[in-house]
This record gives sequence, structure tokens and C-alpha cells, in this order.
Amino acid sequence: MIDIKRLRQDPEGSRASLLRRDRSLAQSVDALLALDRERRETLGRVEALKAERNAATEEVARGKRAGEPVDDLMARLRASGEEVKVLDGRLREVESELDRLVLALPNFPAEGIPDGDAGANRLVRTWGEPPVFDFLPQPHWELATALDMLDLPAGARLAGSGFAVFRGRGARLIRALAGFMLDLHTREHGYVEIAPPYLVNRAALTGTGQLPKFEEDLYGCGADDLFLIPTAEVPVTNLHRDEILEPADLPRGYVAYTPCFRREAGAHGKDTRGLIRVHQFDKVELVRFSRPEDSDAEHQRMTGHAEAVLQRLEIPYRVVELAAGDTGFASARTFDLEVWAAGVGTWLEASSSSTFTDFQARRANIRFRREPRARPEFVHTLNASGVAFPRTIIALLENNQAADGSVRVPKALVPYLGVDRLAPTA
Repeated sequence: MIDIKRLRQDPEGSRASLLRRDRSLAQSVDALLALDRERRETLGRVEALKAERNAATEEVARGKRAGEPVDDLMARLRASGEEVKVLDGRLREVESELDRLVLALPNFPAEGIPDGDAGANRLVRTWGEPPVFDFLPQPHWELATALDMLDLPAGARLAGSGFAVFRGRGARLIRALAGFMLDLHTREHGYVEIAPPYLVNRAALTGTGQLPKFEEDLYGCGADDLFLIPTAEVPVTNLHRDEILEPADLPRGYVAYTPCFRREAGAHGKDTRGLIRVHQFDKVELVRFSRPEDSDAEHQRMTGHAEAVLQRLEIPYRVVELAAGDTGFASARTFDLEVWAAGVGTWLEASSSSTFTDFQARRANIRFRREPRARPEFVHTLNASGVAFPRTIIALLENNQAADGSVRVPKALVPYLGVDRLAPTA
């Protein structure tokens, strides 16, 4: 969540920053500032009344000892007690509403990112050249079906639209991608591998910013009030919830391979062909914790780690910096890695690399000490897909296809898959 002190100390600047995301946030920001003023005024009145009551109580005791009349003092104490009771009740209401409003506000966008919506996203760099074919390239769902790797009708029968069954070499490709990415990130990039639960509680999802705003996009298990993870970012970031990290602990990086579950409630009917948009998919996720002054450099480093995956897999991609109006709720700055998919003829996001500054750390209460016994400060958290499988598979199949329907396997993946070419079954 945002630092309410920043809103209080610089209301106009903070308001302007948040409105870069969405002009409709103005009402919520103004309501929060008004409630914060009321809270401080009410708290001040309660503290003053309690101080007066303490003094009056002592005066009553002195009067009784001296045999003086204290009826007026007692009446004042009863009246002030009733006022404190009323004010305490109002204070609870105000603090509850403040909590609700502050949890609903997004992170402050980083300075320097473009203003505007998705149309203002900025191209940062490109890598590789999209392939050119002397035949009409097939989309991945046709290629994968002919290669007996993918069974979309079976997925629909088992779970509904947006679910896929990988079979034979398709299932082995999933294992190959997981092994390749985990080995790269742990052996060369220094991440510690984590195997987290696939179910998390409300506190974990609130900590990373999915709750309360995005509950409709989650798959919930109502009886236990647990949720299937939308990304490994949630359990891995929450590994240090309510902890204080020591100086030697930062920077710290974790990597996890998990399935991800997303209802995509707001994307009904969009990109429904093949694997472009599915409700369950596999992903290798990178999560980093850093000191505030190091987070920009850590963001660049982590983005490079995700790019290394695509480079080793020989997939042309581009890096796009998202504009303020297109940046995710919890993120301050995001770079999307978009891969070229020749069969569908478009760029597809395969990784999103974000820095959250202290937004998640405040919600999850993750802090660090600069030195032993120093006052704790909030860490900065970061995460990136390193990378997501469906669109990576789309690019691998569509960009490496031959006219006979076979698909070349990139050199880096051959040791994990065991073959250098996938050919249609007879």
C-alpha cells in the first residue's frame, strides 16, 4: 500500500502522481485525505479529553480526602467519559474506512515512465529478427495438434474453455522448459529455488496486492478461505511476511516453478484461440528483495535474467516500458517482454518485470535493518516472469516451423528435450 505520510505531507503532488494512472482516483484520494484529517483531529480530541479526565480524577480524589464537594467534578467526568466513548467509536469507523481506501489505491507510478494508457507504452529495445518464411506459417494450435503435443478439446471436456491438455512430447516440453529455466536462474543468475504451496490465504494475497481489488480473477476454495495462486509471486514474496531481514540478507532472489490459475474475469472472449489466453498455465517466476536505493539496478538486472531465457531459446522479442495508465495496480514501473509469434503474426507478452518499491512490503510488513539493532525500514520487492510457458511455446513452435510441419528445437533446449526436431506423427 502507499505511504499515507506521503499523501499527508505532499497532498497535491501525491494526488497528481496517482491521477497519472487514472483520473477517476481523484474522489478516493480526496476522501482518504479528509478521513486522515478527521482521524488526527479526533485522536487529538480523545487524547486531550483523557488528559483532562486524569487531572479531574486526581482532583476528585483530593476533594474527597479533604471532604470537599465533588459532585460537579463527577458529572464532568461522566460527560467526558461519554464523549470519549463516542469519539472512540467514530475513530474505529474512520480507521476502518481509511484501511479500506488505502488498500484500494494503487502504487505511485515511477517518475520518468510515460504518461497515458497502453497506446503510450515505450519501446525500449529489441532482440533478434522475426523469421521470414517462403510458405504461409501455421498457428501453434494447428502445429501442436499435428505434432500430437496438444489436446485442447480434452482440456475443454475436463475443465472448460481455456484449459489445455499437453500430451507426449508436449508434456515433455513442459518439463524441459522448467528444467532449463530453473537451471539457468539457479546456476548462472544466483537465485534460490523455492517449491511453494499452490494455495494461499487472504493475508498472502493482500500482501502482494491481489486482494481486495482482484478477487473476481481468483479461483477460491470457499470452505477453507484459500485461493489457488495466480502466480508464484504471491507465496514467494510472502515468505518474509512480518519479518525483519538483516543487512547480509539483501539483495535476495528466489525462483519458483508453479502452475498459475487465473479466471481472467475481465477478459471474456478475448484472445481465445489456442494457448494465447488460458486459465491454467505454468510459469517460472523470479522474486527479488532489495534495499530501496538498489531497486532500480535490481530491476534492470532481473529484467536481464528474463531476457536471457528468451535469448537462449532464440526467440525474437522486444522490451516495452508500460505507461502509467497501463502499469499494474501494485507496480511502480513495468517492462513487458513481448515475443514474436509468426503463426498468429503478432507480439505476445511472455514476461512482465516489475518493481513495486515499498508498496507490497508495507502491506506484508517486510522490513530490513541497515545494521544490527538499527531501526527497521521497508524493503523494496520486485518480480518477473522468467518466463511464462504458453506464449513461449507459441513462439517456439511458430517461429521454428518448416514447410513439412516439423519444428526445429533451439540448441539450449535439446539436452532437456532429447531431440533437435519435432516431426508430425505418421
